[in-house]
Amino acid sequence: MRPTREMEFLKEIGVGIIGSQFEAGIQAESLKAVPNAKIIAAASPTEAHIKSFAQKYGIPKTFTNYKDMLKIGEIEIVTLALPNYLHAQATIDAAEAGKHVICEKPLCMNLKEADQMIDACRKNGVKLMYAEELCFAPKYVRAKQLADEGALGKVYLVKQCEKHFGPHSDWFWDVNRSGGGVLFDMGCHAFEFMRWFYDKPPVESVYADMDTHVHGSLTKGEDDSLAIVRFQGKRKGLAEDSWAKRGGMDDRVEIFGSEGVVYAYLHMGIALITYSEKGYGYAVEKAPSSKGWTFTIYEELWNYGFPQEMMHFVDCVANDKKPIETGEDGKAMLEMILAAYKSARSGKKVTLPFRPSVQKPIDLWLK
Repeated sequence: MRPTREMEFLKEIGVGIIGSQFEAGIQAESLKAVPNAKIIAAASPTEAHIKSFAQKYGIPKTFTNYKDMLKIGEIEIVTLALPNYLHAQATIDAAEAGKHVICEKPLCMNLKEADQMIDACRKNGVKLMYAEELCFAPKYVRAKQLADEGALGKVYLVKQCEKHFGPHSDWFWDVNRSGGGVLFDMGCHAFEFMRWFYDKPPVESVYADMDTHVHGSLTKGEDDSLAIVRFQGKRKGLAEDSWAKRGGMDDRVEIFGSEGVVYAYLHMGIALITYSEKGYGYAVEKAPSSKGWTFTIYEELWNYGFPQEMMHFVDCVANDKKPIETGEDGKAMLEMILAAYKSARSGKKVTLPFRPSVQKPIDLWLK
């Protein structure tokens, strides 16, 4: 849903952003599309980074300690754009300060942290909103509408693929900060998309296989993975994720039913097919070059679903609604991811419930 004139008269909601790099920029840009959202402040430990970030997006207040930002009464929502290992503590601190939390994927590093985050938000009467943008991407939303209308008959397979040549920040390569490799980074998109598409039924089992093909010198984590999820009712999901694929981002879904099929591409299917001898400024996320043939994306954030996601979360706070994606959903996704890492290590299907006591998902694969 695009902003309307009526939305200009909704209750204004103050927002604080924790972070100043790639994901924080997506959040700031997306919040500009929400008429009743006002970014009041941003926090990041490196002063030069946060000053530059605030200047770029017109944010009036900056802090190098996010706890100082949490003292601002005007702020009702805090968004997290932090390395994965910092999500849990920042959420707990924000909840104890009475702030609603939008937490980027993945929710956290393990199920103990997930429980602590959920409990802190529940105890303090604030919402924990799990930022899975694929549930808001217009093409993918339309695909689900078709399935819900019965156009495809009984849907028996949901496939989601996300591949590129590696993450944008160094911390992703460090499994102590990221928690895992490509499965944790991008498989979390696929797993929650599948749950959402099927209306979040119980998960019966997960089977996964993964390896490191290209980036072994940079990380102990995997850079290519396949995972099969079996849901109640003989419904399956297939997640294909890679940091080893060259040529920029490839994000797509395929939906198979007894009476139809849908193919939806977030990049190649909507991009301009461009040829340039000398190249140009920007083609698409993660593309290393714009020379030669490229897929030139447009309205990238809107096609990904980021502004719609922020509109929804702000509306949930303004009107006290239950979010489409909650902390409990992030926890359910995390349990699936943990089962996938265990499966990749053992070579066997792992049944759920599955509640291992590990510090991070990658521990189940490396040990």
